[in-house]
Amino acid sequence: MEDAFPFDERRGAQDDDQTAAGPCIKKTALRDATSSTRAWTCTNSSSSSRETQKVSLHNNQVLLHKVLFTCKALLLSGLLVFGAMMWKRYVLASAAGLVLAQEDAAAGILEERQAASSNVPQYFQTQPEFLPGPTPTGPAAFLAQTNPAPFAGTTYIPNSPLETQVPISGNTDNGNIFQMQGQLSHYFPNPSGFGVSEYSLPANASIVQLNMLSRHGARYPTTGAGATVLAQKILNFTSNSPAAASGFTSGSRTFTGPLAFLNTWKNQLGAEILTPVGKQELFDSGTLHQIMYGHLYPNNGSKIYARTTTQDRMIQSAEYFMAGFFGLQWTQNASLIVAIENTTGTWNNTLAGYDNCPNSNAPVSQGGTNATREWYNIYLADAVNRLNSYGPAFNWSTTDAYNAQSLCAYETVALGYSAFCGLFNYPEWESYEYSVDINFAGNDMFQSPTGRAVGIGYVVEILARLQHHLITTPTAQINTTLDGMESTFPLNQALNFDFSHDTNIASILTAFGLTQFAQLLPADSLQRNRSLIVSHMEPFGARLDMEIIETPQPLDGNRKAGTKYNSGGTTRYIHFILNQRTIPLGASFSQCGQRDDGWCELTTFMNLQATKLQEAQYEYSCFGKYPSNAYGTINNGVPLANGASASAPAYASGTAARTTTPASSGSATTTSRAAAAATSTGSARAASGAVGGVAGSSSSRAASASATSTARPATTMSTRASSSSSSSSSARAGVVTQIG
Repeated sequence: MEDAFPFDERRGAQDDDQTAAGPCIKKTALRDATSSTRAWTCTNSSSSSRETQKVSLHNNQVLLHKVLFTCKALLLSGLLVFGAMMWKRYVLASAAGLVLAQEDAAAGILEERQAASSNVPQYFQTQPEFLPGPTPTGPAAFLAQTNPAPFAGTTYIPNSPLETQVPISGNTDNGNIFQMQGQLSHYFPNPSGFGVSEYSLPANASIVQLNMLSRHGARYPTTGAGATVLAQKILNFTSNSPAAASGFTSGSRTFTGPLAFLNTWKNQLGAEILTPVGKQELFDSGTLHQIMYGHLYPNNGSKIYARTTTQDRMIQSAEYFMAGFFGLQWTQNASLIVAIENTTGTWNNTLAGYDNCPNSNAPVSQGGTNATREWYNIYLADAVNRLNSYGPAFNWSTTDAYNAQSLCAYETVALGYSAFCGLFNYPEWESYEYSVDINFAGNDMFQSPTGRAVGIGYVVEILARLQHHLITTPTAQINTTLDGMESTFPLNQALNFDFSHDTNIASILTAFGLTQFAQLLPADSLQRNRSLIVSHMEPFGARLDMEIIETPQPLDGNRKAGTKYNSGGTTRYIHFILNQRTIPLGASFSQCGQRDDGWCELTTFMNLQATKLQEAQYEYSCFGKYPSNAYGTINNGVPLANGASASAPAYASGTAARTTTPASSGSATTTSRAAAAATSTGSARAASGAVGGVAGSSSSRAASASATSTARPATTMSTRASSSSSSSSSARAGVVTQIG
């Protein structure tokens, strides 16, 4: 490399100590770092400033070369380290993938193949963030406390990925059948409320705690649901396979008219897990709760604890909710406590209380299922004749028609649209909604002998939170291993999020003693004036918010006249909100008073709840021997006194509810007893003789043998012993266990 200042050989004859400007005052030798060539700089009186600048420039260039060389070395080292890490990661991932592939192959699981683009390494990591820019945020919202006029009239309809503009015959009032599909409805706020108006928080009042109980989001049918039974029957029919001819009459194996779409129809539904819109429901719920209650989060770096169960849809629902509430980095703010929910071994779990109550899965608790069948055999008679005119060889039954209504609901939340929806007229959809209400009333609420018992464990947990104490004494379904430690059962947490199933939440409302939902619904006629409407109470993504409100003085219950504080000291109230509408506690507990806002003084509420565990009769309800009673003979969520039996009540027509079960295919009036072998102390949600799961109703469970054990429930995380007793009968197609 040449010197920075090359010596001009053409000037060699000139005196080394003499320049054109005059004699040199100082003569300095310069040597470049990369060359042995030496250059001279001459300083004289007239050029000293210029030559000094040259020296400085040279020094800077030398320094720059050194810096560039160092940067190159560091960059090369970094690339080598990164390459080594990526190679290690690739080797480990390959090894893990090989092991998993071998395990899957051994289990008979097909390999999941991905697109080639997914094999590209993730070069650009999003966490931790690189050059994120400014990231300040404002204080958390508290709309539940600051909203001056909550729940005003709807002014817009939000965008939805579901196609619900389906022409429905007889829909003269612009009704929405997609808000009439019971527990299979896509989430929507309760449109009519529970009998009281909504009021903003009065001046100087504050919300100090929230306990939220949420259902999971929209899911595919559970295994063996009535919808999937009908789907298979349709595919058997259109396949023209001789082996699949059973159950069909002679004639053309094709559909015509409105049913012509079935000739090429395929079942595209999965099973059990969340649908895409189900994930959205929980994310949206988390976002809503952040806006409403975000101010209650202790923004000091500490985590809160939330609870869910081990089912995939339950964990996913909790995680999507947390992402909506906290953001994608929610694990920095919250930890999930995951209770075991398993059909092969029962673990104490208040979020799936039916698993710890064998009688809730036995024929003694199937009155709602039986009454539902009685009702759909009435209201679907015309629909069956209509459907058979477009495919007589299919031999449509009322059960098939009922399952087709549930297919409408399932396909809508899974695929966005279903051609099954338009097969039924508006009155038939009103009757479908009512059938689900009957089912919940008789299987899970006040007309069920186990209605209170299934939900009582969770009620005891809420009371313990409000009283700030752990639970160490074996009680109902409570897992004392978890609830006996403050690390897994926090006592001073302002935000508590729990995730459960629809039937479990219905039983929890029953265990609280909310008798405003105890009205007997006849099984032979539609009762329009009713408070129990499952579509409004337990759609996918349903949520029960229990607020604790503190006021500086007692708040007058006459809110219509304005805010008025009475004399007294600081007072706390409890406020139940189900799907964004107030449940008036005074409608069930006269001691709460007929307040306009539906609140109840917390002290009064706690005194009322002190007897609920005893009222639930958990031991006898879940493990006792008592006869099956027809739907409508039980009205308080517990078995009849002293194991008595009673005749079915006379409805408008005088027809008693059946205690036998219609077959799932063939004649709509055929009856058959459920077949199941169930453990007396474990989870009895095995397959039973219940048809079609009441068209995929999440509340219809296995009609298993009556439980005979009176053993106390386990209270730690050990499984129950299982002593099984079975009943003899013939199981039919359409058998299903439906939970959540």
